[in-house]
Amino acid sequence: MPVNRNALIRFRTIDTCLRNRYRRWTLEDLVDACSEALYEYEGIDKGVSRRTVQMDIQLMRSDKLGYNAPIVVLEKKFYTYEDPEYSITNSPLTDDDLGRLTEAVEILRQFKGFSHSQDLGGMVQRLENKIRSAKTNQAPVIDFEKNDNLKGLEHIDTLYRAILNKCAVDLTYQSFKAREASVFHFHAYYLKEYRNRWFVLGVRKRGEPLLNLALDRIIAIQDCKVNYVTPANFNLHDHFQHVIGVSVSPGLPTERVLLKFDRQTLPYVQTKPLHHSQEIVESSTGEPLVSLQVQLNFELERELLGYGDRVQVLEPARLKRRIREILTNALDSYIYEFNTKSLQNNLQRFIHRGSSTLHHIYRRKEVDKIRNTLYLYLKAAGEGTDTYAIRHVLKEIPALKQMLFTPNLLEVLKKINPNLFLTKAIFFDKSPDANWYVTWHQDITINVAEKITTEGFTGWTRKNDVHGVTPPEEILKDTVTLRIHLDDTDETNGALQILPGSHHKKLSDDEIKFLTQNTVPQCCDVPAGGVHVMRPLLLHASSKATQGKHRRVIHLEFNSTTLPNGLTWAEKYDLWKNA
Repeated sequence: MPVNRNALIRFRTIDTCLRNRYRRWTLEDLVDACSEALYEYEGIDKGVSRRTVQMDIQLMRSDKLGYNAPIVVLEKKFYTYEDPEYSITNSPLTDDDLGRLTEAVEILRQFKGFSHSQDLGGMVQRLENKIRSAKTNQAPVIDFEKNDNLKGLEHIDTLYRAILNKCAVDLTYQSFKAREASVFHFHAYYLKEYRNRWFVLGVRKRGEPLLNLALDRIIAIQDCKVNYVTPANFNLHDHFQHVIGVSVSPGLPTERVLLKFDRQTLPYVQTKPLHHSQEIVESSTGEPLVSLQVQLNFELERELLGYGDRVQVLEPARLKRRIREILTNALDSYIYEFNTKSLQNNLQRFIHRGSSTLHHIYRRKEVDKIRNTLYLYLKAAGEGTDTYAIRHVLKEIPALKQMLFTPNLLEVLKKINPNLFLTKAIFFDKSPDANWYVTWHQDITINVAEKITTEGFTGWTRKNDVHGVTPPEEILKDTVTLRIHLDDTDETNGALQILPGSHHKKLSDDEIKFLTQNTVPQCCDVPAGGVHVMRPLLLHASSKATQGKHRRVIHLEFNSTTLPNGLTWAEKYDLWKNA
């Protein structure tokens, strides 16, 4: 009984539904699911009738297709499989199927000795293995590499036929970097598999560069009326000749890659070369080295990283730097792992002393990205711009929000108070060109959007269109300050000095003088990637740096108080809404 592609889509959709034991499926539910599947895969928008789905269920129950599906109806309404482990994809091959496959294997076996059929060996073994297992009901004796959860395989046949028939298609595609899918005409030329992942090569339109698209990122394929653009002077073998993997940069020259493997690994690389250009050469000391002539790409990096400490890149220098950087960042993730167990103890210290230093909130890679973003902003701002301070830094550089509010930092804030929101953000850099001394003080000013005279709010100021005011003490006590350190900070580059326990109230000038003259201060050494958590009423100061190195800090203030009388925070940012 011939079965067309639409029927197969319906059978597989019904099968997927009935295998889902967490939902009860009525006939109407199955009709809707089949209609959606046909629209997604074939662009058919007229839906499916109840009678069609009922006939499909009868066929699946019968032995006409070899399914004999144990479909039952519960409560005269809900369809399901009586056997929860059943699926039509697990159906055994019929005797007729086995006979046809056996004939095919015998035909293929005749070609195995010919040079132009070198790839048939693995194919024949796969088929023989499957047939023997089905005939004898025994476990297979060969286990081929496979990925049962691989996505996109359903598109192979459609693209294969589009290539053979020279037909353009409309692709709905969303790369991992794209926020949403895009639809475009596509002229497919070749299908390629690499490490169990499938790709299609082609162009959007004539004259544009060749695209290499992953099938698992294709959402839908539909026919289109655009005339097919044939490939001009394109050869698949030449295209991939100088790369490992599928990432090709047209026009990029190849480079000599020199690798040193340890004695245990070298024989494996010799018997399974990394690339057809691989040669074994001798170093100046007579050690065997592996030489490749390839383009540098992502797959080459991944291949080398897979060997861990069993390989060393000797050249080119930029590949060596790249591998070293990746391994350093990887090691950083393990050595300086954020410890949630110690977080509670540190926050208890913050409650009692008004200050605590949290280590390894940011990894080195994240700190480098933040510093580079700030550098590019200041560089673009040009001469005349203050390079040692950026007020309202998150408004000036919105990209920093995603970099700063990482899961680690949000975890810290949630532990302190899940109702906190951002109220102030400043960047400053104590450098050789901007080296200042800060006397002992408490931070007692908040920024608001406009001046509204309100009881308890005093000392109004205005700077850069932002109003500053001293609020009631309760609001200051609710404030939490996080100082994100982008450089290692100690007393040589102006680290903060604090008086622990001085954060419980707003102090007078005489009280500040008495405490600072009679208390031994504590220096807050904070490594890059660490965060100093403090209360703004904590007495603090900082000295001038004695060494010519930077002390870059992003100063963030948080609060959970709604201001009275129509006053609003100048820089309010909801952390959880935007996380």
